[in-house]
Amino acid sequence: MNKRDGALYASRVMSPLPPPRGILRAPRPDGLLDVRRLTPSPRLAPYIHHYWAIRWSLQSPFKGESLPHPSVQILRIASCAERSAFVLGVRSGALARTLTDDGETFGVTFRAVMFQALLGGPMESITDRVVPLEQVLGASARPWARAIDAARAPEEKVALTEALLTPLLTPSPRLERVRDLVERIAVDRSILRVDDIARANGLGIRALQRCFRMYVGISAKSVIQRYRLHEAAIQLRAPHPPSLAELAASLGYADQAHFGRDFKRIVGQAPRAFGLNQGS
Repeated sequence: MNKRDGALYASRVMSPLPPPRGILRAPRPDGLLDVRRLTPSPRLAPYIHHYWAIRWSLQSPFKGESLPHPSVQILRIASCAERSAFVLGVRSGALARTLTDDGETFGVTFRAVMFQALLGGPMESITDRVVPLEQVLGASARPWARAIDAARAPEEKVALTEALLTPLLTPSPRLERVRDLVERIAVDRSILRVDDIARANGLGIRALQRCFRMYVGISAKSVIQRYRLHEAAIQLRAPHPPSLAELAASLGYADQAHFGRDFKRIVGQAPRAFGLNQGS
């Protein structure tokens, strides 16, 4: 990449991103933990939500936990403990990762649904799976991983990745419609049940279920639940959180008990304990 290209990418990818949602636990690191999130080019913005680069040098292990968005990631990890390039399928629950010693990770977070353009098969086939990148990208995976390791600036890693992915990602009105539906669920607080989605889109429940298995990787009910639990985590962290009964009602739960069971099953802690532990 020449200097002109580098300047172009530096100006293009450093647009501000909103704070990430779904972070459950991120304690203060004992050492260096540098995290950067970068936006895609306009050409790949319909497919990719953001890129991210982490560099760390730690005196003691750092364990982060999240409840990821229903989207797929490509990761290149280069550390003392691991050197790998893989696809991380949509997760049906929370995700924990522990960093130790020194290392770097570069990641590509796709928008919901849009990795299907690369996979070419049912998204549920990689749900909760870690798949070697070569299984999806073939012979181009290894040269890309080597180039990512050699690149120093995150902007250069983005440029290399976009050069790889741009020819492989072509517009698909069908994928875009399902993507937009999932992203509407993320922000539309009136969508609390699968019936709400079906009515809004003129789909039967069975057709909707097939659509989400094929293009999202988890059920429509799970997507709604994911985003409502994101909202629950934010409110439980607030200086003056609502009562659990009020929070459950606002999220569309029939009662506090159902909300508490879902939260503990997915997040791994009861809601009250989660709120109390945010300072630790």
